[in-house]
This record gives sequence, structure tokens and C-alpha cells, in this order.
Amino acid sequence: MKDLIIAGSGPAGLSAAVYASNAMLDFVVIEKLSMSGGQMVNSYDINNYPGFEKTDGFTLGQTFRKHAETAGAEFINDEIASIEKIDGGYRLICNKSKYETKTVILATGASSKKLGVKGETEFVGRGVSYCATCDGNFFRGKPVAVVGGGDVALEDALYLANICSEVYLIHRRDEFRAAKYLQDKALKNDKIKVFYSAQVTEISGGQRVEGVTLDSGENLSVDGVFIAVGIKANSELIANLAECENGFVKADESCRTSAEGIFAAGDVRTKRLRQISTAVADGANAVHSVEEFLNIN
Repeated sequence: MKDLIIAGSGPAGLSAAVYASNAMLDFVVIEKLSMSGGQMVNSYDINNYPGFEKTDGFTLGQTFRKHAETAGAEFINDEIASIEKIDGGYRLICNKSKYETKTVILATGASSKKLGVKGETEFVGRGVSYCATCDGNFFRGKPVAVVGGGDVALEDALYLANICSEVYLIHRRDEFRAAKYLQDKALKNDKIKVFYSAQVTEISGGQRVEGVTLDSGENLSVDGVFIAVGIKANSELIANLAECENGFVKADESCRTSAEGIFAAGDVRTKRLRQISTAVADGANAVHSVEEFLNIN
């Protein structure tokens, strides 16, 4: 039985891996994807992580991963199907194997929310995307729409403006929620046309996306639609074990959950600010709490 299993390899999970290595815990990191970094790998421009004046999510993710590996962390590429309580800890049932551990740090992050409009599901992979840096190159020289008003939406719009012919930025409110510097850059970009107080009611096309319809009745001719309207916690694994709030695992700065021996770190937990820096802090706090738990039990 392991001392600890870290579920997820985003910034919270990778930070926890470094701290767990330094604490000389017997642990592994289980990651579903073949690439570490979580959601941050989708960000092409990161300028607010201390020590890196300007970088991108992929590079920062690989830097975190290398640090964890150098510290001694072991990574297992597998998908956790369920977590069940056993005597003295938990059993993680994965697609390839089963693992037993005294404690768990859930660092599974969050996923993109859907618009829930006609045509969205139908055209996923055929013009509808939730990751501009992943799929933007497919729309080089073509008109696209970005839906949302937060940091991710404006980052996506700015990124796409570099490679697409035109970017329609559609936001349901009359002002953006994004950081002011992103708003300034987006509003000054001639390729970005903003639609305030507007909602997409339908995504249409034939074999691929051809356009979007707004609630005003206006039709925009686009080849791609990038949706950035928020996130939902990937908390399903412990939804029946620990208390959640609006889908996010209830945990404070100690990262302790209502389930004894389970800790939540990063975007999956309840918190005011979801940033790389706060996820990294969670990883450190979670391991500290794990050490306290193991010393008592």
C-alpha cells in the first residue's frame, strides 16, 4: 500500500509530486493523458507565473514535469475509473490496474463547459473546439468565432487573431470579466470584432461548421467556433465520498476534504482564484496535510 497517490498531473499534481518526493513519501502520480500540464498546456501566453516573464503552457508544463521527475516522482499513465474506501485507505481502480494507498490527492482539475446549443455536439471536431491553441492552426486564414468573456476567451481571441482572417468575439454580458490587460489588447486588435450582450443560439453547417446564429437573429459566417464559457470540476471520482459544492470538492487552504485521507488540490476544489500559481500552492499544502495525516494515523 502506497503512502500517497496523486491523481492528475496538472500544476497542482506536479507541485504535489515535487513536495511528496522531498518528503520521501512512497507515492505515484497517475495521469490519464500522455502529456503532463493539465489545462495550462492550452495557454499560449503565460506572463504571470513568477520567474517566467513570458512562456507558454506547454513549455511550463514540461518544465514542471521534468522537475518532478528529477526529484524522483514516478508517473503511471492510466485512467482512474473509481475510488473505493478500504481498511486503512483507498483502492483506485484504473483501466489497466488497481492501486491501494493510505491517502489520495485529487488534482484532476476542471473541464470546459458546453454552450448547450443546437449544433454544438454535432460539430465537435468539425469546426467546434474548446482549445484554440490545439486546433487554431486548422483555421489559418479563415474567419472564426470565440464565445466567452473571461481570460481564456480573450487569450483565445488574441491567439487566433494572429492566424485567422477575422475573429468574432461573442460575450453574453455588456462587459468582459477578463484581466484588463487582455481586454486592452483585444479591443485594440483590428482583427477582433466584439459582440456584447449576445448569445449563440445555433451552430450550423454541412459537413463542417459554416456559421453561427445570435439571439438577435444575426448570422455570422465562420469556419470555426471556439467555446470558452467556463469550467466544471472533474470531481466525479469522489462525488460519493466527499462533500462537494456546485460540483467542486469542498476544501480550504489545507486541501482537506470531508473524506478522511482524501485531499483536493487545484481547480477541482472550492476556491476564489484558479490560476497556475494557486494550483502550485495547493500542491504544497496538500502534501503538508498528507504528512500530518500520516503522522497521526
